[in-house]
Amino acid sequence: MKNIRWQNMHDAPDLCPGALHLWRIRIGDDGADPDRCVVLLGERQRARAQKMRLDAVRERYIRAQAGLRLILARYLHTPPQAIDFGYGPAGKPSLHGALHILSFNLSTSGDLALVGLSAGSGPESELGVDCEWIRPRMDHQAIAARMFAPERAQELAATPEPERLSAFYRAWTALEADAKADGRGLFRPRPPGTCRPMIAHCIPEPGYVAAVARVNLPPVSDWLTFDLHWIDLT
Repeated sequence: MKNIRWQNMHDAPDLCPGALHLWRIRIGDDGADPDRCVVLLGERQRARAQKMRLDAVRERYIRAQAGLRLILARYLHTPPQAIDFGYGPAGKPSLHGALHILSFNLSTSGDLALVGLSAGSGPESELGVDCEWIRPRMDHQAIAARMFAPERAQELAATPEPERLSAFYRAWTALEADAKADGRGLFRPRPPGTCRPMIAHCIPEPGYVAAVARVNLPPVSDWLTFDLHWIDLT
């Protein structure tokens, strides 16, 4: 897997057809003040944040959602607060109305959030992104048996122990990204007539793994990858 090298970019570059842009957002304690971020959120996002009892969870959510809006605002040339989202049957957000000129997907894990973007709004532009913080867990084999295809679960069980955890997270991120690409969610079958997307993995930073799914993907080396700097909130 390729390690991502993040670029500093104040203005969003052109998002050409077929290209893949990936942004990193710091959502941990080194991120922006959540009180300044929350003013960017829509009513639905604020209501969800208010229901989160743990401060750390709520603050990470607020930073991720504010960061997403700041990123989209660069491409859409509109204020972050003015961005309106629609939601699919399984809850996948998309740009609503006249702003639906690009496709995006957000994933959060640990202190990190990733946002993938594609030009256009059709099935070939839709993408799924999943990022996971790699940490030891005792139940990964049980999860694999329940969630993975039988042959994939058997393959994981046969993987030597030192590599098994990282293999699990590669398989899990691929599963999540695939399910998010067409918005069906993890527990719905693939819609009839749709093709399985390409999936590519990368290492956004040490201790994390990410997968991106789209019908057609450029090589990871051709992705444009950017860091969101919270100074943009000032």
